[in-house]
Amino acid sequence: MAREEAARRVNRVARTELEHFPNLVSMFLTRAREQGEKPFLWAKRGDQWTAISYLEAARQVTALADSLRNMGLNPGDRVMLVSENRPEWLIADLGIMAAGCITVPTYTTNTTRDHQHILANSGAAAVIVSTQKLAKPLLPAVLFASECHHVISIDDIITGQSPDVARFHHWSELVASGGDRDSLELRMASVKRDDLACLIYTSGTGGAPRGVMQHHGMILHNVAGCIDVIANDFGWDEEVFLSFLPASHAYEHTGGQHFPIALGAQIYYAESLEKLAANIEEVRPTIMVVVPRLFEMLRAKIMKQVEKEGGLPAYLMGRALSIESKRYSGKSAPWDLPMNGLLSLTLRRKVKRKFGGRMKAMVSGGAPLNPEVGLFFQAMGLPLLQGYGQTEAGPVISCNRPRAGIRMETVGPPLKDTEVRIAEDGEIMVRGELVMQGYWHNPDESGRVLKDDWLATGDVGHLDANGRIVITDRKKDLIVNDKGDNVSPQRVEGMLTLQPEILQAMIYGDRRPHLVALLVPDPEETKAFRGDPDAMHKAVSRAVDRVNAEVSIIEKVRRFIIADEPFTVENEMLTPSMKIRRHVISKVYAERLDALYKR
Repeated sequence: MAREEAARRVNRVARTELEHFPNLVSMFLTRAREQGEKPFLWAKRGDQWTAISYLEAARQVTALADSLRNMGLNPGDRVMLVSENRPEWLIADLGIMAAGCITVPTYTTNTTRDHQHILANSGAAAVIVSTQKLAKPLLPAVLFASECHHVISIDDIITGQSPDVARFHHWSELVASGGDRDSLELRMASVKRDDLACLIYTSGTGGAPRGVMQHHGMILHNVAGCIDVIANDFGWDEEVFLSFLPASHAYEHTGGQHFPIALGAQIYYAESLEKLAANIEEVRPTIMVVVPRLFEMLRAKIMKQVEKEGGLPAYLMGRALSIESKRYSGKSAPWDLPMNGLLSLTLRRKVKRKFGGRMKAMVSGGAPLNPEVGLFFQAMGLPLLQGYGQTEAGPVISCNRPRAGIRMETVGPPLKDTEVRIAEDGEIMVRGELVMQGYWHNPDESGRVLKDDWLATGDVGHLDANGRIVITDRKKDLIVNDKGDNVSPQRVEGMLTLQPEILQAMIYGDRRPHLVALLVPDPEETKAFRGDPDAMHKAVSRAVDRVNAEVSIIEKVRRFIIADEPFTVENEMLTPSMKIRRHVISKVYAERLDALYKR
């Protein structure tokens, strides 16, 4: 009964308030009035988690907005934001928009060259940077940015000799005043849903990043759709989020920052990826926005631990996976019920405790999720929802929902008020308020993907009988062999990386007679073979053979080479959202991959 009441309450909000908020800042100010002194943004200071309340955050947002206006920034000016995830990130984002300006978030992994491109392309008038480390590659780029006249540092930074092109300001001074909330609310009433909120530069698996023009309504549409999922499938209570994906990425920006605001939730900022597991146990989040690679790592870690323990834990794990597999395929047996109850009291309880014990939903996006990984977490009693989207759509287009029936081979039905159709060539097309206004100063590319109000996603797929989206591949990533057969590289790569010996994989073979692969061995699984390349190759080869036994003839990997190093963001072989950059990797390894066809 309480759950139904919670669902009704959220539905009421989703259908009225959210649809009529003119912009993101007005939504935040409304929640700040409602939540008052309740904790909002949490960060670890030393060994203690400390919080900023909703009202204190609103004061800082207002003060920052007034300071930016007093510095001479005008409505429509762009302000770059370079910071790791922390409370000041979200306060800065809201403060920039509250000043009438446009936020330009950038990745903390950006090089000076990346910063130069974004500063020049966006014409940013100011930049907010958090730390000395992040200022180091940024400041040389500011020297060459003719329109950037202000640098705001959150922490103390040492510049040596300050460049004449920009004035330096300190965060603490800009947020010190009380700010005029009444004037801000009056001012924000004139900012409409179709006004530009931010420019989010796509990390891009190929070519220079493009600035996606996200308007306020685009993000509000996503937020309302996500609340509809929580309301009808889980119920809304005192929600707690743990933020660790880059806030500069559209997925975290909408799902991990503004979605919690709409719920009146608390946001904890994880200390680091290395401390994420410990932070989950401490914070006990109810909702997490994650990427598939994290699930793959956690699955491998859990399985390795259980296999190491052996005996009863290993037996229970096997039974849990077997029961879930039968349930998923519609072949549940009555005699599994007692074992299911035992699993809930033993193995599942233990695994859930590792995730804080009150996880309501973990939403996976940013890249395809291997169904086997999804079924594993379902078997452990952890609700895993695979979603789908892209920066050009706010970014959430669809999400699996328990009420609609979760099918791991799909990415669920479209969000509320989102239209999806399949073009004649199989491309997924999307229409609704969630669609971007275009790419900043790039009419040719905008015209290529925006067609009569429809966004051409570049993804190939279909709708199943229940209206759920099934993605088969990226249109541009399809490998077409020399016989004209289409091969999905992501499917084969996903199966390869599920093998314990293989950490990362890239499939190669466009217009070739068969597939070959570039593989990165898992350092933990293959450490016994360090210094023995032949033994390493044989271990990885056995893993490839296992995958080849499960795929069609055209998907078999005939030969492979071992990569010189893992794919990382630093060597530009991974995007910040953990997708492989095929054009970069292929350029480095093309000669050796091509040589595999000459043997």
